[in-house]
Amino acid sequence: MMGTQEQIGRSVEGTSGTSEATETRTQAQKTAALRKLIVLQLVFELALPLGGYYGLRAAGVSQWAALAIGSILAAPWLVHGMVKRRRVEVMAVFTLTLMAVGALMSVVTGDPRTLLVRDSWLAALAGFWVLGTLLTRRPFMMTMAQTIVAAKVGEAGWREWEARWGTEPAFRRAIRVLTAVWGAVLTLDAGVRVVLALTAPVDLVPTLSTVQWLVVLAGLLVFHNRYITRHGLKA
Repeated sequence: MMGTQEQIGRSVEGTSGTSEATETRTQAQKTAALRKLIVLQLVFELALPLGGYYGLRAAGVSQWAALAIGSILAAPWLVHGMVKRRRVEVMAVFTLTLMAVGALMSVVTGDPRTLLVRDSWLAALAGFWVLGTLLTRRPFMMTMAQTIVAAKVGEAGWREWEARWGTEPAFRRAIRVLTAVWGAVLTLDAGVRVVLALTAPVDLVPTLSTVQWLVVLAGLLVFHNRYITRHGLKA
């Protein structure tokens, strides 16, 4: 997503044509790595819970049980990611914590519509948390970028990108702007989810919420990509 690291061909001397080919190949590898990461996240964090809900409903499982089980299907993927990368990631731990709290609340309530509203409030909590990180030394965008930047340019590239926080005021300002935009949009999105959870048919809410989130996410990513390109943050 962001970064300025080029790792291949630094120690290779040659013609300008060879250098350009190496640079192109490196950029293609970065793009492929980012696309793979995004696809996997969409499959395991969006498609799997949604498909799990409707699969369980088709098998005769109640709305409440299908929502409760579907909401935690992404947990193994998040844990696997941390084990594979051998580090504890703040975003993954935060998401797993929300899942655990949601599962506990589902046991207490037993009402499917309450579960849907719960998910909305948890999304709002995430939005408020993102905004709250603006007051810290490590805004949300620094945390979110770690997995994506490392996937594109490796751990060394991530460390070089992260070091810019301490040396470039413009970099810090851009990170805070991105964090503010993401936090505000996530919070507003959660408000819309609450309305859907309270008014739409229960079995239709997961689909509506997913479509809505995809639209919101697409808009955020378009803005995000243009912003980091304009401010020199793109890999």
